[in-house]
Amino acid sequence: MSSREAKGLRLAAEDGRRRPEDADPLLKLALTGLAFGATPIFGAIDLAVRPGETLALTGPSGVGKTTLLRVLAGLETGYTGALRAPERIGFVFQEPTLLPWRTAQDNLRLTAGISPKAADAALAEVGLAAMGGQFPDQLSLGQQRRLSLARAFASSPELLLLDEPFVSLDPKTADEMMRLFARLRAARGVATVLVTHVEAEAEALASRILTLGGSPAQVVAERQNKGAYFQLSASGVTSSRS
Repeated sequence: MSSREAKGLRLAAEDGRRRPEDADPLLKLALTGLAFGATPIFGAIDLAVRPGETLALTGPSGVGKTTLLRVLAGLETGYTGALRAPERIGFVFQEPTLLPWRTAQDNLRLTAGISPKAADAALAEVGLAAMGGQFPDQLSLGQQRRLSLARAFASSPELLLLDEPFVSLDPKTADEMMRLFARLRAARGVATVLVTHVEAEAEALASRILTLGGSPAQVVAERQNKGAYFQLSASGVTSSRS
């Protein structure tokens, strides 16, 4: 074995041992405050997301989880503090927010700038292979959410932001959607911030869980979740629980 080959094997082994928490943050927020008029929404909040990590934002309804996600996306700018984020960000909104006058294929092709062939492949990946010519109002809510997820991944994001992506779905469909998301995430290794008020969703999908509380809202709890049911795997989704 040459010295170059030996060095390559050593570097590969080091990469295999490297954990997401060892990497430099892909997203970093140092928020000192945010108010809507005279109403304070957030106090000081510091958070970071590293490559390949899934962070869940939890807390009671109305605490500001969606607003914080909008800050991370660059959609809400009326805050004080500093944000460092990657250029390519995918966003799955609480409502599918699809183009109602365009077909499912066009909703991917026009928004993500991909070819019809790539759009068809993305639809097939989320179980909508036969739905490319359908309009959003011809799809069920579950199918619309699949299309919204496909659109977010179609832009090859470095960071994916999800705002209650499984809300209003029946338990069976929600579980199918979580499995689908976990499979897409595993195939790409994309860093993710998931907003949910359902603790079971955070437990199933997130490697780290952050809870907001208080008024103005701040981080009141943060913990690692090494027992997440849907784990990232280079070969797909694996389960760490029986």
